Amino acid sequence: MLMKTDDTSLALAAAGGDGAAFATLIERQYDRLFRLCFRLTGSQAEAEDLTQDICAALPAKLQSYKGEAAFTTWAYRLCVNAAHDRRRRAATHAKAASGWGDWEVNRRAAEAETEEAIDWLTTAMRSLPDDLRDTLALVLDDMTHAQASDILGVPEGTISWRISQAKKHLAALRQEETQ
Repeated sequence: MLMKTDDTSLALAAAGGDGAAFATLIERQYDRLFRLCFRLTGSQAEAEDLTQDICAALPAKLQSYKGEAAFTTWAYRLCVNAAHDRRRRAATHAKAASGWGDWEVNRRAAEAETEEAIDWLTTAMRSLPDDLRDTLALVLDDMTHAQASDILGVPEGTISWRISQAKKHLAALRQEETQ
């Protein structure tokens, strides 16, 4: 008997909780909804996802169906709205993701640059006299000049002088390498 019932009657019965009417309605309409979704999305995978989403939401959506329009007209409107919603979400995601690739490339480049600078500094510090290297190592490890002077047992002014000498030595080394 359900196979002879029109779609509007099936939809109204399904809205009232008739599972058999809902199953028959889906059986009749699924391919039609899929074809429309395919035309709306242009992608089989997207159309399959969209059709599944529509069918999953259909029991709740049927509560608003009053039978004033043909069921297919109403269902097509659901498809169009769902496709628009999906496109809006995709555009929002794309907009939010825009620039992240460039940001990541720049972050990695900066990270590589920093690593290269640290490698150079580590190598260059080996060429410093021991007292300058020890002083610079402490200060680069976030020690204040006062703390470094306590650790090395020299006046704070000596720490400042050593840092200055180390900077001059490293700058000269860098200059030699770039020539």
